[in-house]
Amino acid sequence: MTTMFCYQCEQAAKGTGCTQFGVCGKDPEVAALQDLLVHAAKGIAMYAHRTRRLGVRPAEADRFIVEALFTTVTNVNFDPDRLASLLDRAAAVKSETRRLYEDAARKAGVIPESLCGPACWEPAADRAGLVAQGEEVGIPARRTANPEDILSLQELLTYGLKGMAAYADHAAILGRESEEVYAFFAEALDALTRDIPADELTALCLKCGSVNLKVMEMLDAAHTGAYGSPVPTRVRIEPLKGKAILVSGHDLKDLEELLKQTAGTGIHVYTHGEMLPAHGYPGLKKFGHLAGNYGGAWQDQAREFDAFPGAILMTTNCIQRPRDTYKGRIFTTGLVAWPGVVHIPDRDFSPVIRAALDAPGFSADGPDRSILVGFGHDAVLGISEQVIDAVRSGAVRRFFLIGGCDGAKSGRNYFTEFAEAVPSDCVILTLACGKYRFNKLDFGDIGGIPRLLDCGQCNDAYSAVRIASALAEAFDTDVNGLPLSLILSWYEQKAVVILLTLLSLGVRNIRIGPSLPAFVSPGVLKVLAETFNVMPVGTVAEDLDACLAGR
Repeated sequence: MTTMFCYQCEQAAKGTGCTQFGVCGKDPEVAALQDLLVHAAKGIAMYAHRTRRLGVRPAEADRFIVEALFTTVTNVNFDPDRLASLLDRAAAVKSETRRLYEDAARKAGVIPESLCGPACWEPAADRAGLVAQGEEVGIPARRTANPEDILSLQELLTYGLKGMAAYADHAAILGRESEEVYAFFAEALDALTRDIPADELTALCLKCGSVNLKVMEMLDAAHTGAYGSPVPTRVRIEPLKGKAILVSGHDLKDLEELLKQTAGTGIHVYTHGEMLPAHGYPGLKKFGHLAGNYGGAWQDQAREFDAFPGAILMTTNCIQRPRDTYKGRIFTTGLVAWPGVVHIPDRDFSPVIRAALDAPGFSADGPDRSILVGFGHDAVLGISEQVIDAVRSGAVRRFFLIGGCDGAKSGRNYFTEFAEAVPSDCVILTLACGKYRFNKLDFGDIGGIPRLLDCGQCNDAYSAVRIASALAEAFDTDVNGLPLSLILSWYEQKAVVILLTLLSLGVRNIRIGPSLPAFVSPGVLKVLAETFNVMPVGTVAEDLDACLAGR
């Protein structure tokens, strides 16, 4: 019988790990194939790292490593057939990268290393064999070979790399890549194949955060270069009468292509989940049939998609098991996949359009309700003098960054209650889908400055860093010296790498919830608490009092 162990996301069963079936919907077979894909990526990286040190860039390996890691992020690919195909491709990429390495070594007059471990992996002949191979390299097997704190740091680095891969893939799709970033993926994965001490692993985790800042800067440049800088924009949150397509996930390029292909069809396109910030980009909001946002965060999609009377397109992670009632009108694209769901290659969205035209659509307009988005770094820094004056005059006492991933597990009402409890002389910055816990509430403004500033997707965390850095410079301090408190919700690996980025910047006093990661051992948590004062969320009243006191 196939077994599994997975604790990479906040939903880990009993707060320790999923052992029979993933809470996300991942079955043991898919879990094993994903573990094997990470193992295969390590083997490719072993050759890629050495190839690059000899002055040759392994371009095919670079892109495959990123795609392979992103594929294993929570709620991306649940299709064992597609995972098996990726493993076959992994073997071919590894073989080609090995050839590149050996050729480069000969040209440099160097004897090629005889590599073992993941570099020696070859795919089994059938899927059952691949699953068995995956079980051999999963966490239970590595747990017997490594002390608890070492395994914890290895997983912290692995999940950081997975999160960074998601951001790097989005940037690459829009033409932004970096040799430095690709080199670090190979360096870090290669390090994970060797026995290295805790201090080196810790340094690599912090370096992962530092490199991710570069990735997030690239992604910001990719988005703003393609679609302009976000501007404050009112977004309708009730439907309009007519045919409809709902777009979820994160990929703005997919949304742009769909908007082009639906122009003139009479179909209204709605965003869902993390696609909400798309409405702030001038290059996307110019499409008149980008009609508004429907629903909330990813964990409510089964109910929301069931009620949506049109076609649905999933562009990246966040897919859940589709109900039979809408399985015939939901589509995937990019790296996301679910067995039995039609996958759209090469952004030809005609099947999605046909499904939308065949569906009934909305029979009437909903009420006229809207929310405000579009407070990226350019928009906020454009009123920086007003913000700085408000702080100096005492009109704004403190900033609270309340954001991150949303999720289904109980305890996330904390973030709603915290936002509601924030005093009226404080401003809330938010980003990612965690904002759906409170973004439809009316917080008012302070002297014309909205008290709730939506900075965008989790992909837009760079905006929050830019804003904080600019304020710190204006007040001649560092981020820790600002009247700023960070209250972060986490769910999957992109949240992990954002945390590593904040730690790499030396940010302290971060509160994380609704629970701490199961993969962080007591020893590693102790170091994080002592070094950075990272802490779990407590009660709203106690945490708010501590934040207002600067703790």
